[in-house]
Amino acid sequence: MSYDNGSVLTSPSEFFEGVGRMFYLIDPKKTRFERIEDVPNFYVQSWPYFFTFMILEHIVLKLKGKRGIRLNDGITSFSNGMFLEGGRMVWRGAEFYAYTWIYDNWKMVDLPWDSTSTWCLAALGMDFCYYWMHRACHEIHVLWAQHQVHHTSEDFNMGVGIRQSVLQGWCGFVFYLPLALAIPPAQFLVHHQFSYLYMFWLHTEAVNRLGPLEYFLNTPSHHRIHHGSNPYCIDVNYGGVLIIWDKLFGTFREERDTDRIVYGLIYQQPSFNPLHLQTFYNKYVVDKYKEYTTWNHKLHAVFNRPSWKPEKYLRFQDMPEDPELFLRVKYDVVLPKWCTMYLLSHYALVLLGFYRLSVLHLTLSPIAVLAFVLYLLGSLTVFGMILDASPKAPFLELVRCLVLICATSLVPSIRLNMFSQMFYVSSAIFWFLFVYKTIVIKVEKKVE
Repeated sequence: MSYDNGSVLTSPSEFFEGVGRMFYLIDPKKTRFERIEDVPNFYVQSWPYFFTFMILEHIVLKLKGKRGIRLNDGITSFSNGMFLEGGRMVWRGAEFYAYTWIYDNWKMVDLPWDSTSTWCLAALGMDFCYYWMHRACHEIHVLWAQHQVHHTSEDFNMGVGIRQSVLQGWCGFVFYLPLALAIPPAQFLVHHQFSYLYMFWLHTEAVNRLGPLEYFLNTPSHHRIHHGSNPYCIDVNYGGVLIIWDKLFGTFREERDTDRIVYGLIYQQPSFNPLHLQTFYNKYVVDKYKEYTTWNHKLHAVFNRPSWKPEKYLRFQDMPEDPELFLRVKYDVVLPKWCTMYLLSHYALVLLGFYRLSVLHLTLSPIAVLAFVLYLLGSLTVFGMILDASPKAPFLELVRCLVLICATSLVPSIRLNMFSQMFYVSSAIFWFLFVYKTIVIKVEKKVE
C-alpha cells in the first residue's frame, strides 16, 4: 500500500490550500478519495510550509527578545523527521495493510466514501483514537521507548513537531484498527496526515493563548505543558486536534502564567545524533528487562509505566519538583564557522536527495529504495556526530563522501554532474587531510 506525492504548486489558490491544511481548514469535497492509492502524500507536500513556518517563528521569537531556533537543534529535528519518512518509503505503507484487510473483511457498515458526513466522522474517530494511542505511548514503557524521540529536544519550537520516531507508526497503528470497522481506508489515511500537520504548529512559544479556541482545540498553550519535564507536566494533555478528550478522561492541565516549563526528557540524553536518539531508550528497556529474574517483573518492566519498580514507587507526576531542574543547562556545541557552512551545504544536498527519492521511490525497486534510504539516513547520522563534535565523525564523513563518489561512478542512472563530483571529491580530500592530522579543528563545547 502506498500513496503518491501529488503535484507541485501551480497557483496561489493551491498555496493557500496548503496553508489551510496546516490548520485543518480543509474543504472536504477536495479531500475525498475512493482508493487509498489516490491519496496524495500531504506530509511530504508540506515540507516547504514546515520551513516557512519555522522561519517565521524564528523571526517572531527574535522580535520578542528570545534566542529563536538553534541551528543544531533544528537540524536534529529535521533529521529525525527524515528518519520517519525514510522508514515509510522502505516499507511502502505496509503498516496500513492490517487496516485495509479488516475493512475489506470485517466492516460493520458501508459508509459512502464521497460523503461529507463520512469525512467528518473519520476526522472525529481519528482524533479519538490518536488520544488513546498517544496516552499509551506515555504510559507503556516499550511504546514510550519509541515516542520519547519526540520529547528529546530541550527547546520547544515547530521543528519539534517533525522530530518523530521511525518505529512509532508500527507500535501505534493497532489503536486505529477499530476505525476499520466503518471508516474507508482512504478517509483514514487523509485524516491521519491532516492530524499530524495540525500538530506541527502546536510546538511553539511564539503563540500565546487563543481565547475561546482553548476550550475545545489543542493549542500551543496546552501542548507546552505536555512537553515539560516538570512533574506537573507528566502524563497530561494527550490530545491531537481536540483537547476535549483530556477533559473527558481526566488528563487535562491548563497552562498558568506562573509556570516555568523545562523541556526535554526527565533523564536527558545530550546528543544531536538522530540514530542515537532513535535507539538509546530501546537499549534501556532491554537492560531493564534483563535486570529482573521473574517473568512477572520482566513483563512489568516492558509493559508497565516507565516509572514502574517492583517495590513501592512514585509515578513521575507525583514526585516533588526538584529545584535543580531549573538549573539544568541546555546541551550545545559551538562549531567553527567553516564547519557550520560545510554542514549546511551538505545537509542541503541530502534534503534535495531525500525529496527526489520521496517523489521517485514508487518507481524504484525495493532494494534500490533501501540502499538510498540507508545512505541518506547514514548521512544524517554522520552530520549529527559532527554537531556533537564526535572524534569518529571526520573518518565517517570521509567514508560517506567516498561511498557516494564510488556509487555514482559505477551506476550511470545516478551519476553526478561535474560540479557535484568535484564538490564531493574536494570534501573527501579535506577530511582525508583532517583524519591524518594535516589539518586540526578545534571545537568549543558549551552549555547554554
